[in-house]
Amino acid sequence: MADSAPKNAGVHFPPPFLFLLGLGAAWLLETRVTRIRLIGGTASRSPLEIAGSAILAAGLLLTFWGLITFARARTAILPMRPASRIVTHGPYRLTRNPMYTGLSVAYLGGSLLMNSGWAVLLLPVVMLAVYHFVIKREERYLSAAFPSEYNSYRQKVRRWL
Repeated sequence: MADSAPKNAGVHFPPPFLFLLGLGAAWLLETRVTRIRLIGGTASRSPLEIAGSAILAAGLLLTFWGLITFARARTAILPMRPASRIVTHGPYRLTRNPMYTGLSVAYLGGSLLMNSGWAVLLLPVVMLAVYHFVIKREERYLSAAFPSEYNSYRQKVRRWL
């Protein structure tokens, strides 16, 4: 790492909190404003529950694959700690942010399971918050800490999927 590089990404909270905040806001809107159902009335929720379960499972698998890959590479999982290297294998071959992508997919699956229109509507807001408050800072940090390696990686691998 370069001597002038920052010590970490400057993110002061665990990023999954943004997803929990989105779900909390959806719950408040559902209970205090109005309930928005994706499937209402007497219609069967089974297709929504099956799809939601599959999407939730896929998102959690991607998230845990990213976590395990970071742990095996012995680099920081939390962005408030310094990274020891750029990880480019495992799910990081497909997306620069498999944990955030996985959490976004899991959030969508959970929203479907809960039959929550508010949660679905708030997902883009959550993703924008993750980008603005986490990803931009991580990218700035990694560009300073590993300039040539991270720039090369950014050119080869997309941010999301």
